[in-house]
Amino acid sequence: MQYIALGAAPGIAICLFIFYKDIYNREPKFNLVLSFILGALSVVTAIIFETFFAATNDGTVMGVALYTFFVVGFSEEGGKFLGLRLYSYSRKSFDDPFDGIVYSVMVSMGFATLENVLYVLKYAQLGQGWQIGIQRMFLSVPAHASFAVIMGYFVGKAKFAKTNKTLLMIIGLVGAIFFHGAFDFFLFVGQTGVVSTETGGALLVGGAIVSFIVALVLSRKLIKAQRLDSKAYFDTQNNSPNV
Repeated sequence: MQYIALGAAPGIAICLFIFYKDIYNREPKFNLVLSFILGALSVVTAIIFETFFAATNDGTVMGVALYTFFVVGFSEEGGKFLGLRLYSYSRKSFDDPFDGIVYSVMVSMGFATLENVLYVLKYAQLGQGWQIGIQRMFLSVPAHASFAVIMGYFVGKAKFAKTNKTLLMIIGLVGAIFFHGAFDFFLFVGQTGVVSTETGGALLVGGAIVSFIVALVLSRKLIKAQRLDSKAYFDTQNNSPNV
């Protein structure tokens, strides 16, 4: 039970953080919970997809790149996007731009939480549950959240845009896939022995951390920008003569 709690804690904490960032019109808890569950369910499809295309990663730099961007990044972010687009996007409660980020993070944290619990339980059998849990608490789970913010920002824009809705959603999806793929690429290359020296491996892990930091900084800016858009939207609605 302690390992399950360790694996679930960071994702739930991030859900609460983004929930309280939504200060203008908070979403129904049922919709948020269901979005979280849909994200968790997308783990199953991602596992199937990644297992089927596992041979893509042949141990070369090109193979790792194809696998991390077009298999892992595509399947995981694509699954999250489907949950966001097919359910959350169509809710009446999705009524301001910031909701794109809120719902995207909920879906993503559903995915990241189940994935994290599975990782922690797996490594707990090897006596490394706490070590892996702490590492992923400060890196992998927040990385998933940052990818979700990028996706959600553009989906929120698309919801209220008069033109280019599809283009905006594609930009959000591709952006999430790119940063997810870049993050995993460096980690996979470091783990698969493509770079054999200890120094090279450390540099590759450093590359993963740098890609995460870039995504994190960008996501923070997008949250700030989207909150301003949300405030402007509600100010306009409240000042409308039809209200």
